[in-house]
Amino acid sequence: MSETVSFQRARRPEQVEARRAAILAAARAALPGRSVRAVTLRDLAEGAGVAKSHVLRYFDSREAVLLELLIEDWAGWLDEVAARIEAGGGADRARWLAGLLAATLTARPVLCDLFAAMSGELEANVSLDTARAFKRRAYGYNTRLAELLGVAAPLPEAAGIAVARALVATVAGLWPFANPNEIVATASAELGNRLGPDRFERELREIVTALVIGFGAHGPGAPVSPPGDARADG
Repeated sequence: MSETVSFQRARRPEQVEARRAAILAAARAALPGRSVRAVTLRDLAEGAGVAKSHVLRYFDSREAVLLELLIEDWAGWLDEVAARIEAGGGADRARWLAGLLAATLTARPVLCDLFAAMSGELEANVSLDTARAFKRRAYGYNTRLAELLGVAAPLPEAAGIAVARALVATVAGLWPFANPNEIVATASAELGNRLGPDRFERELREIVTALVIGFGAHGPGAPVSPPGDARADG
């Protein structure tokens, strides 16, 4: 175990933010090439040079750290999507947009893995305050993506929200399926199934194309959101 630095409680807001940033940096450094599920609280503590108990002074749990990382990467991905949409695209808007979303997500494997772990794992061990803050920001990101889809496709607001939510759910389910552990990958290869990022991007592109075309066919006068406020979900 790496030697931890002498710990002093952060008292000023900027000190608290510096400690949180160091822990998030440790989480980011631990993730490339590893599953989210394999990153432990000890990994975060050692990477930040503090004891495990000190990590919990600034975050509810290991899961809260990774949710914060998800929020950062989600925002960065949306910034990239916005810039690419502003730069223009192909004549077949639905297929061009689906290709853009699939390619930019495939290029961010950590974000895809965080989406895959979000509902079943990361949201399962956080405080109510952390859950509220996360869901509030997830609502905002779904709304922002819906606005971008409205510009690019174009899609009416309700359809954009539905596609935004379905996209996250699709990534969450498709990513682990396309990137299984070694034993499952071997069994799949024996059956002639090609897995990995190539399959993930191709199938995600096909699914998103169908979503954009399908929801877009409803038109602006035909709401497609399920009962309740769909935008509140991550």
